[in-house]
Amino acid sequence: MKYLISVLVGAMSYGILSTIVVLAYGQGYQLGEVVGTQLMTGCILAWLLALYTKVRETRKQRKQGITPAEAGRLSLRMTWKHRMLLMLAGAPTVVTGLLYYQSLRYIPASLAIILLFQFTWISVLIQAVSKRQRPDKITVLTLFLLFGGTLLAAGVLGESTAHFNFLGITLGLLSAVSYSMFIIFSGKAVPSVHPAYRSAWMVTGGLVLLCILFPPYFLFNGLLWGQLLLFGFLLGLFGAFIPPVLFAIGVPHIGGGMAGILGAAELPVAVLLSSFVLHEQVSGLQWTGVVLVLLGVVMPELYKLRWRNTETVTS
Repeated sequence: MKYLISVLVGAMSYGILSTIVVLAYGQGYQLGEVVGTQLMTGCILAWLLALYTKVRETRKQRKQGITPAEAGRLSLRMTWKHRMLLMLAGAPTVVTGLLYYQSLRYIPASLAIILLFQFTWISVLIQAVSKRQRPDKITVLTLFLLFGGTLLAAGVLGESTAHFNFLGITLGLLSAVSYSMFIIFSGKAVPSVHPAYRSAWMVTGGLVLLCILFPPYFLFNGLLWGQLLLFGFLLGLFGAFIPPVLFAIGVPHIGGGMAGILGAAELPVAVLLSSFVLHEQVSGLQWTGVVLVLLGVVMPELYKLRWRNTETVTS
C-alpha cells in the first residue's frame, strides 16, 4: 500500500504546479524567473539527494566489507558520455515547462493541464510511426475517449469558448509534444544508473539550457530574495524533487501499468486547484470531459491488467 501511496502523492504533486505558476504571474514575475528558480531549487535538492544516496551506499559497502575498488568494479561507472546523455535527456523537461507555463498566460490553468495531458495519445502516435505499427483496437478507442474528453473539458461545447486563445492552445499542445519526447528519451538514457544520480544530472542539463535561454538575472537584481524564492522553492519541491523521488520508490514495486493509472491523479488535482484557488469557472460538462480523459488514460492499463489476470487463471 505504501508504494501505491508514494506514486499517487508524486502524481498529485505535479498537479499543484500550474496554480503556483499563475499565482507567481499575478505577482509580476516573468517566465524565465519562475522556471529559473524552480530548476535552481530542484537542482540543489536533487544533488543533495544524490549526495545522501552516495553516503548511504558507501556506509552499506563498509558494513559488508566491500572495498572502494571492489565497489567500483561491481557498479556502473558513469563516464562523461553518460553524463552528457542524461543532461541532454533532461532538456525536454525545460522546453515542456517553458511552453506549459507560458500557455498559462493566455488560457486558464484548467485548460492548460488538459492540453498537456494530450501527451498520452501523442506518445502513442510517435511510437506507432517510429515502429511502423498500427495501433490496436483498445488504443484507437482510447484515442477517441481522449479526444472527446478534451473537447468537453476544454469547454468547446460549453460557454467557456470566450477563454480560447489560439497562441495559448498552441503552446499547451506543444508542451504535450515536448513531454512526450521527454518520456521517450528519459527511459532510454543510461537506465542502469541509480535514479538519484540520473535525476540530478537530468535536472542539471535542464538548468544549463535554461540559463542559456534566460540568463539568471534574478540572482543579482534582488528579486530572488522576495516572494520569487518562495514560488521557486515550491515549484522545485513539487515539480523537480518530490515526484521523481516518490516514483523511484514506488514504480519498481507496483509496475509501470499501475503507475500510469495513478499518474492520472495529476489532472483532477490541477483542475480542482484552478477552480478553488484561482476561482476559474469549471462547468459540469467540463468535469465530464475530465472524467473521460482520465478514463482514456487508465483504460489501456486496466485492459492489460485484466488480460494478464485472465491468462493467469487459464494457465
